[in-house]
Amino acid sequence: MSDILIVDDERDIRELISDILKDEGYQTRLAGNSDDAMAAINADAPALMVLDIWLKDSRMDGIDILKTVKRDNPDVPVVIISGHGNIEIAVAAIKQGAYDFIEKPFNIDQLLVVIRRAMETSRLRRENITLKRQEVGSGEMVGNSAAFRALISQLDKVTKSNGRVMLTGPAGSGKEMAARYIHANSNRASAPFITVNCAGVAPERMEEVLFGREGSERGVEPGLLEQAHGGVIYFDEVADMPVGTQSKILRVLVDQQFTRVGGSDKVRVDLRVISSTNKDLEAEIAAETFRQELYHRLNVVPIAVPSLEERREDIPMLAAYFIDQLNAAQGLSLREMTDDATALMQTMVWPGNVRQLKNLIERVLILSDSTGPIEARELPGDDEPSSEEGRVVLSGALATLPLREAREAFEREYLLTQINRFGGNISRTANFVGMERSALHRKLKSLGVVTSAKAGTRVAHVDEDEAKLA
Repeated sequence: MSDILIVDDERDIRELISDILKDEGYQTRLAGNSDDAMAAINADAPALMVLDIWLKDSRMDGIDILKTVKRDNPDVPVVIISGHGNIEIAVAAIKQGAYDFIEKPFNIDQLLVVIRRAMETSRLRRENITLKRQEVGSGEMVGNSAAFRALISQLDKVTKSNGRVMLTGPAGSGKEMAARYIHANSNRASAPFITVNCAGVAPERMEEVLFGREGSERGVEPGLLEQAHGGVIYFDEVADMPVGTQSKILRVLVDQQFTRVGGSDKVRVDLRVISSTNKDLEAEIAAETFRQELYHRLNVVPIAVPSLEERREDIPMLAAYFIDQLNAAQGLSLREMTDDATALMQTMVWPGNVRQLKNLIERVLILSDSTGPIEARELPGDDEPSSEEGRVVLSGALATLPLREAREAFEREYLLTQINRFGGNISRTANFVGMERSALHRKLKSLGVVTSAKAGTRVAHVDEDEAKLA
């Protein structure tokens, strides 16, 4: 997409413009009627169009072609020319999305100024699209736990289809990264990936953001749906979409077209839809804050993204990955993790999940001047004071228990933490805590600790009845 398409029913005019532009180093294509023009656009969208507003013996006039181009190829600037120019036609063309308007007979210098500016606009738009696609990245996901492998297996099954996917999971667990993974490994990977932050857009602006606007001083302003044409539209936290907008999105999913705010022309779009939520949508439906019909349209393939608690084995790999990322992006120190720091991170509580882990790594790298390995003392939660070196500070609740009960409570919590740290793997837990596997099994049974399958891995919890019997 680097040439200029010249559309004019007068052969002398279109060839004159072509010769002028070729002298300036531009490549051109010519069309004398609307059918030839549309065939040329559909074969290969140009970088710029010079379009006569009046076309004799054509099914479409210049305004009709302009509307079609701005609908299907909104990034192509269109310069309108006419021998019947007046302010009303100019305003109408600009409102429909024309870049500029030149009246015949035109001044060559004026034409070249407009063409140069329009071509620069086209170049910047293409660069912007390229940068946005680079931001999407490869959709790289990091991990090796059973829960992570189960997730990747599910994502791989939907990459090559066009089915709508609903990603569920707690905040910060990586739902958007999963959506980007689907996109990056699909046949739409070279097309846009556009995110709609449903919780971050004011309800009164949501429709304008999604559908775009016509009739403003700036002409046609494409919305996010239009920008995602040919690629993926990702509704992040879709439960927060205003109810009024939900019905209109439902119509878009059915018809694959919509009308811009303030406009009347239909805009066709080819989209794959991926959504995510950390809420119970069935509960939202019961509360009448989410439309059941939209839920069924979006929830064709439901995929649960596990929390970081369910994939603690991945923490060392994720930490190393974030350190590499932050070094490349911000120049922060490229540091390793000590075994103690890794062990502590695997036992910490992560309500913010993977996002919280990344933020913690970034904070440690920013605040520390050290270039050596990250130590446990640099992590939050390991800085409680003790009066003497080597002493363990007890919680108030534990300190009030008799010795036997306190010892059992500590052992129970300690073993629960270690088993979940190793994804329910009893052999690895036994090796770390220094016990024989059979002895660990007996100890777990006496403490009422049981393991159960969850999200492709195993997690430990306390069976209260077993604990009482013990």
